[in-house]
Amino acid sequence: MDPKIAESDPPSYRNGITKVLQYGEFTATGNRKVRYAVSLTERDLTIQKITSTPVGRSKVVFNLRDCVGCRAFSADDNADAGAYFSVYFYPFKRRWMSSGVARQRVEQCFRVALFQDPRANLEEAEKWAGTIRESSVRQQHLRNRVLYSEVHRPCSVMLLVNPHSGKGQALSLFTGHVQRMLNEAGVPHTLVITERQNHARELVREADLSKWGALVIMSGDGLLFEVVNGLMEREDWEKAIQTPLGILPGGSGNALAASIHHYSGAQPVSSEELLVSCGFLLCKGLVSRMDLASVHLGSSPSNPTRLFSFLSLAWGFVADVDVESEKYRHVGAARFTMGTLVRLASLRVYKGRLAYLPVDEVDGEEDGQSPVSLEEMTSISPQHQPPSSAFCSSTLLCRPLKDSPCQNAAHHTFRNSNNAFKGKKREPMSANATLTGPPDSLLVPLDQPVPSDWVVVPEEDYVLMLAMYQSHLAKDLYVAPDSTLDDGLIHLIYVRAGISRMALLRLFLAMEKGTHLANNCPHLVYTRVRALRLEPYSSKGVITVDGEVVEYGPVQAQVHGGIARLITR
Repeated sequence: MDPKIAESDPPSYRNGITKVLQYGEFTATGNRKVRYAVSLTERDLTIQKITSTPVGRSKVVFNLRDCVGCRAFSADDNADAGAYFSVYFYPFKRRWMSSGVARQRVEQCFRVALFQDPRANLEEAEKWAGTIRESSVRQQHLRNRVLYSEVHRPCSVMLLVNPHSGKGQALSLFTGHVQRMLNEAGVPHTLVITERQNHARELVREADLSKWGALVIMSGDGLLFEVVNGLMEREDWEKAIQTPLGILPGGSGNALAASIHHYSGAQPVSSEELLVSCGFLLCKGLVSRMDLASVHLGSSPSNPTRLFSFLSLAWGFVADVDVESEKYRHVGAARFTMGTLVRLASLRVYKGRLAYLPVDEVDGEEDGQSPVSLEEMTSISPQHQPPSSAFCSSTLLCRPLKDSPCQNAAHHTFRNSNNAFKGKKREPMSANATLTGPPDSLLVPLDQPVPSDWVVVPEEDYVLMLAMYQSHLAKDLYVAPDSTLDDGLIHLIYVRAGISRMALLRLFLAMEKGTHLANNCPHLVYTRVRALRLEPYSSKGVITVDGEVVEYGPVQAQVHGGIARLITR
């Protein structure tokens, strides 16, 4: 390459209305006869192939919002005086044999050979890498209305993996997809492989959280359930629960991962594409508030125990399918389809009493004082995109900028798998008897009547009761279309007995697209509440919290708005 050409001024000071920050001409890594003109603005990286005639020029533009990182490095060959910088993008691209789009990896690498001195070339490559990283971060936060000066940069990430979740492929998915993404983004991480049930819960309960910028879970929703409750059992729970949490789908249901992907505004995707999407969000590192629900349960209502939930509380059909489909775990997410068909063939009915505290006002409209079926509602929007203001608290996770101590940090791996828990039998999850955490001002003891401002549903037979705080119950079950991460609401759905098997099947098929609330099913009731109580009268049954089996008996819950932190967009 001619150094005079490479060091020439940019062809224009402004690209449209955006200032050109850097301009240079470099060769391709595989063929030094191929040259590219590279132009960096505050928003884009433009790459144009240079040929002998203008007709032969080809140009591609990458949005910096899709960039996860950039690194500079010297040549492996000591005889090569050039240096290199690689930029890593995950833009949306059309999927093969599909009309949808998903994030796909694109790497752009350039050789810098402006000088005879290898150190000078490396300095130039590092200058490009640093400016690209800074511009990517700044563009992201300007878009999300976050001041760049307010961004925090914690460094190390503890990444907990359950090697037996889903089809037992979580570890291979990590090494095949996530590890490379984290390295590209410069996110130092320590891998911890869980050995048994409640291993993660015990670990985070005792951990020195000052060493960690975030706790990331790669598993199904069960491992995050352990982590949340481990944090809430600490004496410093109020500070501990604000540790940013990340979720990477490695299980069967992957409900929270599907919800995060949905909140980002992206189209539904397949399993590995969902992993790439969540990995991208993790690398970008925006942190939002997330609601938790405090759940009281126990066969002795006068002495309840408490745990914390980030996803759902279920009784009846949904809980039955979740637990009974464990035998089909080897088929992955299809286990829920198989479990649903089996349970439909022998539909159960449960007797109990349900009560709840309705939301006083939602979206400017008064909430009714009694439940109504969907056929009685005049209009329901099956689709709802959360407003940008839902993400009211954003920080940055481990973005390695120039002179950042994270930039050259080592990546460590700890593996603990001698006595791995295989999850063959699901025991009821233990609850926290010390009742740490925020006070539940809306609840009274389980052995006392609910307050007078609660709605008490007359005793009747139910097929299912489901309380949701996120949009998805599984990757393909869009149960609460109006839900957002921190809306401070419990989205309560229950189905009365009398519904036919075919109608119930249609209901679940409609949940795949979130249109079930507009199906006018007379047996389906949906309402938004702040707290609820369920008193099962049937002697046998299953109650799950975040998909985990808990002690069967009276249960009540109250939502606590935005007390946790989740890495999302």
